[in-house]
Amino acid sequence: MYAIFVVGGKQYRAQEGDVLFVEKLEGAEGEEVVFDKVLLAGDKVGQPYLEGAKVTGTIEKHGRGKKIVVFKYKSKKNERKKQGHRQAFTKVSIKAIEA
Repeated sequence: MYAIFVVGGKQYRAQEGDVLFVEKLEGAEGEEVVFDKVLLAGDKVGQPYLEGAKVTGTIEKHGRGKKIVVFKYKSKKNERKKQGHRQAFTKVSIKAIEA
């Protein structure tokens, strides 16, 4: 059985035992986290969320992704701006899905 749930404005599809990289969450490594905004679990579909459904996981680690370079310029104006960005993430392993 799989579930689709919302974390940080994004939707994720997960089964028990999956490892996901989601937007940064509050909490220490090894702490349990519960996602209650479940859109779909098994054959049940919510409108928009399922009542009483939840996805439980464990925070494995926090980190930052690879650097991307943001380069903006205006042609013929000698305007250039270069900056980098590293998106913060939390690695979560899914333990249980309750529908």
